[in-house]
Amino acid sequence: MAAPLTQIKSSEIAFFDSHGASNAYDVFAPATNQRLIDIFVRLSGLPRGSRIADLGCGSGVFTNVLQQRGYNCTGVDLSPALIRIAREKYPGIEFIEGDIEHLPFADASFDGVLLAGVLHHFTERSRCVAEVMRILRPGGKFVAFDPNRMNPAMYLYRDRSSPFYSSVGVTENERPVLADEVAATFRAAGFRVGTEFQSGMKYRYIASGALRWLLPAYNFVDGILFSPPFMKRFRSFVFTFGEKPEARA
Repeated sequence: MAAPLTQIKSSEIAFFDSHGASNAYDVFAPATNQRLIDIFVRLSGLPRGSRIADLGCGSGVFTNVLQQRGYNCTGVDLSPALIRIAREKYPGIEFIEGDIEHLPFADASFDGVLLAGVLHHFTERSRCVAEVMRILRPGGKFVAFDPNRMNPAMYLYRDRSSPFYSSVGVTENERPVLADEVAATFRAAGFRVGTEFQSGMKYRYIASGALRWLLPAYNFVDGILFSPPFMKRFRSFVFTFGEKPEARA
């Protein structure tokens, strides 16, 4: 039986290389970039000096914020163009062109892994998760965040089953995630797993020029509407986090 399709690599590379050519794929406001790394630090509990792999690092924005916080970072991305930009912008950080499903690292070589907007690019996630398990040391931590399919805006705009779906600015592999499905994949690989939901992540850019004028209103409403605790499962982003168990004696 053929292995399940995980990702059409060629479409991912073509899409992100095209953004790399214009140096335009930093979609969040700077304060949101900092907030996302605040959440990584809190959920992972990793101290300064820990070795972190930023998988799917793009042009290195989050890798750089992590490095500024005192972590020892390596960024990995499938796109040669984005890796080139990352190296030019942040010459003090190691960036590697590579496939998350086949990472060029030794077993147990990292203390932590960040998967920033990565998992929703995979139709089948077990290979990616297995590589995260492999490269983490026992007791190592991961944090992933992805758009939440339960969020009305994410569903209506970015899910193929929506009558309002827009393919502008996304690859053919992408789909917002369901929190329980992502958590189950990490648990099946042997991780201890938790889930958190967040909204109020402010965008500075979306690909659709026709909808770009709505960004200020979206940023405002998203930060207010889903703030009550009873609305948490409908917030715009799912954060999945966890730990690789310590080796048994």
